[in-house]
Amino acid sequence: MKRAWEPECALEQGNPYRTPQKRRPVPAKPPVVSEPTHWDTEELCAYLRSQGFGACEGTFRENKLTGRGLHYLTESQLEKIGISPLGVRLDLLDRLKNLSSNSLHIMKVFNDPIHGHIELHPLLIRIIDTPQFQRLRYIKQLGGCYYVFPGASNNRFEHSIGVGHLAGCLVRALHERQSELQIDHRDMLCVQIAGLCHDLGHGPFSHMFDGRFMPLAQPKKKWKHEVASVEMFDHLIACNGLQEVMKGYGLSLPEDLVFIKEQIAGPAASDEDSSKNNSSWPYFGRPEEKRFLYEIVANKRNGIDVDKWDYFARDCHHLGIQNNFDYKRFLKFARVCDVGNKKHICTRDKEVGNLYDMFHTRNCLHRRAYQHKVASIIETMITDALLKADPYIKIEGANGKQFSISTAIEDMEAYTKLTDNIFQQILYSTDSNLAEARGILQNVERRQLYKCVGQTQPKSETKIKQEEYDQLPAQVANSIPQTAVPDVELKPEDFIVDVIHMDYGMKEQNPINNVRFYCKSDPSKAIKIRKDQVSQLLPERFAEQLIRVYCKKVDETSLEAAKRYFVQWCMNRDFTKPQDGDVVAPELTPMKASWVNDDDDDDDYDDEDHAKDKPAHNHTHQPSKSRRLFEI
Repeated sequence: MKRAWEPECALEQGNPYRTPQKRRPVPAKPPVVSEPTHWDTEELCAYLRSQGFGACEGTFRENKLTGRGLHYLTESQLEKIGISPLGVRLDLLDRLKNLSSNSLHIMKVFNDPIHGHIELHPLLIRIIDTPQFQRLRYIKQLGGCYYVFPGASNNRFEHSIGVGHLAGCLVRALHERQSELQIDHRDMLCVQIAGLCHDLGHGPFSHMFDGRFMPLAQPKKKWKHEVASVEMFDHLIACNGLQEVMKGYGLSLPEDLVFIKEQIAGPAASDEDSSKNNSSWPYFGRPEEKRFLYEIVANKRNGIDVDKWDYFARDCHHLGIQNNFDYKRFLKFARVCDVGNKKHICTRDKEVGNLYDMFHTRNCLHRRAYQHKVASIIETMITDALLKADPYIKIEGANGKQFSISTAIEDMEAYTKLTDNIFQQILYSTDSNLAEARGILQNVERRQLYKCVGQTQPKSETKIKQEEYDQLPAQVANSIPQTAVPDVELKPEDFIVDVIHMDYGMKEQNPINNVRFYCKSDPSKAIKIRKDQVSQLLPERFAEQLIRVYCKKVDETSLEAAKRYFVQWCMNRDFTKPQDGDVVAPELTPMKASWVNDDDDDDDYDDEDHAKDKPAHNHTHQPSKSRRLFEI
């Protein structure tokens, strides 16, 4: 029986079925030690003393090394800063590598709908978390396509993160597959930063701004968003004090900054011109033996780069269009080979068909989405609104200076504030000076759009040149139909002529001609594969022009007249017959002999065996409606 005064433990001692309670000493709390990646120079020097490397303290202090760059130190870098002999360098490097590998590796994980869970380096996170990069959240990747495809709401922000991720995937694949390329952590980090920042310079509604608005607002300026991307990158680094952060992660400035900017926009124009004269290497960020690094983010050689891989996959996902190209296969087979005496990224010979599919996918995206006629009309209307609002919109830049929409590109502080929100700023304004621009945007919202009166194509010898663009609306307005002259008079300002260049990314050239392949039997040897070695069904030409004409007057009478003006213009310029030419202008199309179809009744005879079963008199061509009208 338990007495009231007996402790519990006494009862337990007499019970053979109870385990005695054990009393363990409470350990003292370990001293709080900061992560090695957070150490400053003095903390790092204190660690060196504790490990018997006190002789290296002065060198580390002189070069201002911190814990942030420990993971990226190399033996050659230790030698460069004056640490010797070799045994000391290797021993020190081993200690520092173990120290950094045991520390908390700070990587941020993004759940991307296209690439899944992706990890980004802490330096990339520092860049993302800036106002200049966050601006990309408010710029539509597909511009006016969002008004046609309800799902096309993706922005430049997520595309840029995707390109940064894929750039890292490709450069790491090359590093792991070919150690002899001597790709170091600086190369990998710079390539990822270039991928992340390559679109910083895009303006409102992406390519609408640099492809439609700027050429009309500032015709004398040959402005491209890549140039603005470089300027915005410099602005981002300076405003957010990232120079020291970049040094802390092992980058060498200004060399690595130059390398990043060269990947985005290519070499400086003066350097590029000088290279043509003396064949010298035009880049300064990396030596010529690492030229293949310039083919990852923006491949000037053949257009196969991670920028396309991301927007193919991302845009197809949001547009609801099938993507026929799998970049993951390319990553599996990519390697660097010597082409002559130059190193280029190559792929397996069996992938040549997939690369043709890649460029075919690009062409399909342009035809079905990027150059969609309604999306183009909407972008044209938004451009008109911005042009009319340009003199009256004021954007504050550095030192309080005011800029317009078209001049904001001259000041990155002002340009940071210029996004797709300019649409709402005009739409909801009460300024009487913006009334005309506001009316255009209200028509966009109400779907009261300019109308497309037709599409045609010039022959190769009659292609429209850029210097002709300004005269095209007047040409259409002066093309008064020869028969059935409409009662309405149309003027040049009533027409918009859109000249669209469709190609495989390299104008008239076949981009695959600039790709080199390797065989399984000899991965080190680069070979060229001709088109006729792949398939007889591949395209013969790789570029064409499409010409669309829009009419700003949308009443039925004006539209009927505009369609006849357009058909007459196509006849005058010897362009192809518009697809609906026989319907909209049946009295005009028979007047063009080359437009009369002699094989209208041959559709039933495409199959030779089927034709044999038909009565003999069916082989006689019956005159089509066009032919009968022409004969009358």
